[in-house]
Amino acid sequence: MSEDESSPPKIPPYWTAPGQPPSTSNVPAPHDETPLNRFLGGSPGGVFLRLVFVSLIVGAFLMWLDIRPADIFRAINDLINRIWGLGFDAIREIADYILAGAAIVVPVWLVLRLMNMRNGR
Repeated sequence: MSEDESSPPKIPPYWTAPGQPPSTSNVPAPHDETPLNRFLGGSPGGVFLRLVFVSLIVGAFLMWLDIRPADIFRAINDLINRIWGLGFDAIREIADYILAGAAIVVPVWLVLRLMNMRNGR
């Protein structure tokens, strides 16, 4: 007989046998799991230290590539300005198409409505 067969089965610490009242001694306390901890994925201090460590590693890599924080923020600003410009240029073009079409469609629609009103009497 091997060691695995003689050892008790591995069960979660909060499991109880049928018919026994549940034991709360090994169940995580609800006050440990605050909404802030759930949102952050851990305690604020632990998350802060992990973020500092990862930021240090990524920052060292970016400096090694000669990419500075100002370069990143300038590139993000340029990207937003380009998207902004493209968006409003496209809206202006669409508005021009609508106005050009409306110069023909609205008078024709108006004439057809007037003719239908006259025929309806």
